[in-house]
Amino acid sequence: MEQGQTEELHQTLNRAIKEHSISSDALYWLCKERGAGSFADLLDSELMTSIFSALERDQFNENRRGSRLHDLLIDDRDLVSDLIINAPLPQARDLMRRMMVTPAFEELNKRSLMARMIKTHPELQSMLTGDSDEREEALIVSWSSLQKRKDEYDDLISKKIPENTKEIGVARSYGDLRENFEFKAAKEMQTVLMRRKAELEQMLARARGSNFENADLSQVSIGTKVTLRETDSGKTLEYTILGAWDSAPERNVVSYQTAIGQALLGKKPGQTVELLTETSSRQVEIVDIEAYKVTEVATLQTM
Repeated sequence: MEQGQTEELHQTLNRAIKEHSISSDALYWLCKERGAGSFADLLDSELMTSIFSALERDQFNENRRGSRLHDLLIDDRDLVSDLIINAPLPQARDLMRRMMVTPAFEELNKRSLMARMIKTHPELQSMLTGDSDEREEALIVSWSSLQKRKDEYDDLISKKIPENTKEIGVARSYGDLRENFEFKAAKEMQTVLMRRKAELEQMLARARGSNFENADLSQVSIGTKVTLRETDSGKTLEYTILGAWDSAPERNVVSYQTAIGQALLGKKPGQTVELLTETSSRQVEIVDIEAYKVTEVATLQTM
């Protein structure tokens, strides 16, 4: 930043967040300094998912450096709300499910964090009480992203879980499980693997593959590219609305589940829409709607 490379840093952090490879130290810094304007747009529900991944990874590796991030999430009573306040309800539900099964928090702290999520999105209360009979809606996804999730699931079932089971058996043979680090590590990995297995099964059960052909061009719909004009500056910009697992922010490709996607869906040319960001909002007018090229969808999954 001191050398004028803030934009490069922003891109690197954004990519690491999307790939869930960002370190707990970097996440701690982003959350602690979340008032900084240059990185405010990174503070969203995707960052919350990366926090789960980083904490679980640190727990498995017994990396105590992650404890700073763990404690910040618990002690900063506004942090959870700041991260999920603009999350569409389907994403908020996914985060709630992740919180319910993550091994990264003790039960008492987990309940406190879930209470903060419910305070921000009261609709999540039914996930704990079981009062809602609402069936979960289908996830519209590209065929390429669906295949990617299926491949991950197959690798989990055919390779990672069997290998972990063998590791547990070998570690158990060493005796005295109370002092057996190998056994403890293997069992913790089993928790992570089984949680991911449950997540993938839930996602795949809801997923409905699409190539986004024959999109309704009379309004913004899934599979359309939208040209917008800012009402204040006259500046034009484009957003492409695709499936739940399709995202390429550097190309303005967003999932229909995101706040931007939800704001634009169903709008027609000539209508004005308010797009919310972490720090402000802007008024834009729908100028044009066109079909997204199906051949371009698969390239998103290789980026």
